[in-house]
Amino acid sequence: MKKVLSIGPVFVVLAALLWSFDGLLRVSLYSLPPIVVVFLEHLIGFIFLVPIVFNKSYLLKKISIKTWGAFAWVTVLSSIMGTVLYTSALGLVQFAQFSVVVLLQQLEPFVVLLFARIILKEKLSRAYIPWFITALIAAYFISFPNLQVNLSTGSGTTMAALFAIGAAFSWGSSTVFSRYALLRLPTLLTTAVRFGLASILAGALVVGLGHNTVLPTLTQVQWLTLVAIALSTGMVALSIYYYGLKRTPARIATICELAWPLSAVVLDYTYFHKPLSPTQILGVLALVLSIYKVSVVRSAAP
Repeated sequence: MKKVLSIGPVFVVLAALLWSFDGLLRVSLYSLPPIVVVFLEHLIGFIFLVPIVFNKSYLLKKISIKTWGAFAWVTVLSSIMGTVLYTSALGLVQFAQFSVVVLLQQLEPFVVLLFARIILKEKLSRAYIPWFITALIAAYFISFPNLQVNLSTGSGTTMAALFAIGAAFSWGSSTVFSRYALLRLPTLLTTAVRFGLASILAGALVVGLGHNTVLPTLTQVQWLTLVAIALSTGMVALSIYYYGLKRTPARIATICELAWPLSAVVLDYTYFHKPLSPTQILGVLALVLSIYKVSVVRSAAP
């Protein structure tokens, strides 16, 4: 027997690397209401995926009620609630770095493990648990260079903490329900259905909240940015992630997703010339090793 790296986790890590560039792309969109950005990025992504829907339309009739329920969960909690809660949480602490919001977001892997056990019946091996703990500690080292959480973020800290927990629950549980759907449908069709449903829900919210008046005011730069997001950190990144998630147990995918904060600090170092602290460097090494260890699978020797 020998150990080989499974292909699924590689694609999950690749998607996480793409997500780290998301903040750079969204600079010109900060003046827009978050729900408008959510609506447009899903709508544009869905337009690119429409040919997939037509080509696989016969499969839509075969989707079970439980699978539609999984899609509804992911659409409401991941596409809408998770994004709104996390953005609101950061706003309450004035987007402060190293805040309790960033700390509590690291609860997401625990949510994934819980839902993976309940929904997907995944079991944890003894070999997995030490590397899971190591990965979480490494992620903390990476996210907090001085190993200290900034708790002095004003009166909104408590509410921000609750929002952050809500975002972690939304995204963590949606990872599991996404895999539930992926095990029953092709990757691109799953992506298309999610983007289509999110476009409808987000569009209804945009109109209901009166933000539709913002749409005619978008600049050419903002439209081009939204298309760029769809073709990189949005629809394309999610398609890559779903390709990996379909081939990776949720308990392993949630560790591989930690490549997102890892790549973010590396981006800070290379693009913004922010030096890494010794603890961050230690965290990067530990996280890379943890991702590798949980990603290897047994394969028969040749």
